[in-house]
Amino acid sequence: MKRMAVVLAAGLGKRMKSKLHKVLHPVCGKPMVGHVLDAAAAAGCERTIVVVGHGAEKVQAYVGDRAECVLQAEQLGTGHAVLQADKLIGGEAGTTIVVCGDTPLIRPETIRAMLDAHERSGAAATLLTAVVPDPSGLGRIIRGKNGSVERIVEHKDCSEDELNITEINAGTYCFDNRKLFDALGKVKNDNAQGEYYLTDVIGILHEAGEAVAAYRTPDPAEAAGVNDRIALAEAERLMRERINRRHMEAGVTIIDPAATYIEADVAIGADTVIYPGTVLRGRTVIGEDCVIGPQADITDSVVGRGVTIRHSVLLESEVGDECSIGPYANLRPKSKLAAGCKIGDFVELKNASLGEGTKVSHLSYVGDAVVGRDVNIGCGAITVNYDGYNKSVTEIGDRAFIGSNVNLIAPVKIGEGAYVVAGSTITQDVKPNDMAIARERQVNKEGYAERLRARARAKKERSGQN
Repeated sequence: MKRMAVVLAAGLGKRMKSKLHKVLHPVCGKPMVGHVLDAAAAAGCERTIVVVGHGAEKVQAYVGDRAECVLQAEQLGTGHAVLQADKLIGGEAGTTIVVCGDTPLIRPETIRAMLDAHERSGAAATLLTAVVPDPSGLGRIIRGKNGSVERIVEHKDCSEDELNITEINAGTYCFDNRKLFDALGKVKNDNAQGEYYLTDVIGILHEAGEAVAAYRTPDPAEAAGVNDRIALAEAERLMRERINRRHMEAGVTIIDPAATYIEADVAIGADTVIYPGTVLRGRTVIGEDCVIGPQADITDSVVGRGVTIRHSVLLESEVGDECSIGPYANLRPKSKLAAGCKIGDFVELKNASLGEGTKVSHLSYVGDAVVGRDVNIGCGAITVNYDGYNKSVTEIGDRAFIGSNVNLIAPVKIGEGAYVVAGSTITQDVKPNDMAIARERQVNKEGYAERLRARARAKKERSGQN
C-alpha cells in the first residue's frame, strides 16, 4: 500500500517572537521541519507534501527537492491546510500520515509502527496518542467500550470525568487517503475562529460508521509541539539526551552527557571517549578510539582513528589517524592533516595540507600552504600568505626544518630536507638540502648598555618625572 505524508508548516508561530519561521528554528543543529522530513522518509513514506504559508520562500528553499510544497495562502485552520494537498494526492489510493512541522521529536519508528497498526486495523483513521501526567490544556481521547476512538474533546469542553483522562491527542494522524479528502470536503468552519479543523474529520468519519483507531506512543515527548522558546529549549534538551544515548549504546563513552552537545547528523566510532564541554556539529565524523575534549568544538569535519583533540576548534577540516591536536589549536576550513601529525598549543591552520608525521608544536600560523611529511615547524613560525590583495601559497618539502620565529613570505618554496635558521625572513625559494639564513649579523658594543641607561636617566630627570 502506498504511503504518503503531509507536513503542516504554514503557521506563523507568533509566540516564537522571531523573524525566522517557526519550523526553521533548529533543534540539535537541524531545523524542526528537517527532523520531521527525515522521520517520514525513514518510515517509508514514498511521497511527502509540505504545506507552506508564512515565510513560504524560506521554507521551500530549505525543503528543496526532499518534498513537494503547496501553498496555503490564507491560514484557515489545520483542515484547510491539509486540503491544499488535494490537487496533488487527493485521488491517490493508500495511507497518508499528517504530522506537524513543529514536532521534531517524533521518531521514524513511531511513524512506521503507527502506519502498520493503521493498515492492519482497516480503520479509516488512526490517531497518535500519549499518556501524560498533566494533560492540562490538551485534547482528551474519548474511547468507546471496544476501545475505539469516539471523539476528541478539547480541555475547555471537558466534563468533570473527562478532565481526569490522561490520554491526549498528539496531533499526528493516519488516514485512508481518499476517505481523508472526502471528509475534508464536509468540514465546516462554524466556530468562533471561523477555521476548518482537521480534528473534525474524526467526528465525520465516526458518524459515517467508519472505524477510528488510536496508536499510543510510549514516549510522550513525541507529542510535544514547539510553540515558543521555552518549548524549543526543552525539545533541544530531550533531543540531545536521545542523541547521546544512541552514541553510548553504540560503544561511545560520554563522560558527562549533560555537558556534551552532539548534533543530529554526527557519527562517532566505537571506543571513542568524549570529555565534557565538547560540541560536535553538522556532519562531523569521528573515528574509533579517539579522545575528544574537554572543550573541543568541531564542525563539519572528518577525524580519523586514534586522534586526540583537546581544547581546540575545527571547522570543515580533515584529520588523519593518530594525530594530536591542541590544546588551544584552531583549524580553519580546508585544513587537512595526514596521519600522525602533531598540532600544538596556539597553532592556527587555514587551507593548509600537512603530510604524515609533520609537527607544528606551538604558537605558529600556517595558511595557504602545502607541507610535506616529517616537517618540523618551530615556535612562532608564520607563512605570510596575504599582501592586502591576494593570497599566495607556501610549499614546504618533506623533512624540511623550519626554525623558530621564521617568516615565510609567500609565494615561496622550501625544498626537501632544507633547513631554515631561526629568526629568518625568507623571500626566495630554498633548494633541497640547502640551509637558509636571512637575518642581520649580530653586533655587540662593549659597555654600551650603561651608556643607554645613563641617557635614559638624564632624560627622566629633565622632564621632572619621579
